[in-house]
Amino acid sequence: MTDERGTTAPRGVRRWGGYVALVVVFAVVCGLLSWWQWARRTEAVTEIHRVAVNFDARPMPLATALPSLAAWDEDEEWRPVELRGRYLVDEQLLVRNRPYNGNPGYEQLVPVLLDDGTVFVVDRGWIPSGDNIDKPDSVPSPPSGTVTIVARLKPGEPVIPGRGAPHGQIATINLPTVAHEVDRPSYTGAYGLLDTEDPATAAGLPALKPDADEGPHLSYALQWIAFGILAFIGLAWAFRRERRIAALPVAEQAAARNPKRRSIDSDVEDDILDRMDQR
Repeated sequence: MTDERGTTAPRGVRRWGGYVALVVVFAVVCGLLSWWQWARRTEAVTEIHRVAVNFDARPMPLATALPSLAAWDEDEEWRPVELRGRYLVDEQLLVRNRPYNGNPGYEQLVPVLLDDGTVFVVDRGWIPSGDNIDKPDSVPSPPSGTVTIVARLKPGEPVIPGRGAPHGQIATINLPTVAHEVDRPSYTGAYGLLDTEDPATAAGLPALKPDADEGPHLSYALQWIAFGILAFIGLAWAFRRERRIAALPVAEQAAARNPKRRSIDSDVEDDILDRMDQR
C-alpha cells in the first residue's frame, strides 16, 4: 500500500502572487493613511504650541505684527496687538451662522479707522440670534470717539461659493469683501478678536481659548501601521498552513482545507466514544 503524499510547497504560484500583491497594496494604503494621521497630529501640536506661546503674550503694536496691509504670518495667530482709532459704526457687519456652545448666532465686525488713515477690522464678539432668526434682537454699540483696543490676530476667511447674506451681513469673514464695503485702505491679511478696549462698552461674548487637545491622530496612525503589519502576518500564517496541507497525503488534503464543522457537543462526544471502541 502506497502513501501518496503531496509536495511540500503550496501550488498555485499565480494565486499566491496575487495574494502577495493584494497585501502589499493594502499595506501601502495603511502606510499612507498612517502618514496622513501623523501629518494631522503635527498640525494639531503646532496649533497647540502657537496658542500656548501667543494667546497670553504681551500686546505688540499692530504695525509691528502686520508690517503691510496684506501681510500675514500664521505664527502670529492669536497674538495680541494694540491699536488706536475710532470705530466706524455705520460700516459694521454681522457674520451669519456662527454657533457658540451649540447656540446659533452672529459675530459683530466693526472696522476701526486708525490714526494713520488705514482700517483694521475688529470682531467684537458673538451675539445670539433673536426671536427673528435672521437677525439678533439687539447689537451692542461700540464706544464713540478715540478708543485704544487690544485684539488677538486671526487670518481672514475665504469666500464660500453660493453662500449669500442680506444687506448688513456677510457669510464669511472675507477681509477683501469688507475692505470693498468700507472703501478705504484696509488690512486684508488679518483681523482682530476683541480682548479689551478703553473706554469700554457692552460687547458680545469673547472668543474662547482653544483647548490643548491634539485629538486621536496618534492612536489612529499607530492603528494603521498595525493593520499593515497584521496583513503580512496573516499572509505568512496562510502560506505556512498551506505548506502543512501540501505535505499531507493527497487524499487528506481536501479534508484538511475544509475541516468538518462540529456544531454541537454531542458530535464531539460521539467521536471520542468511536475512537475508544476502536481500541
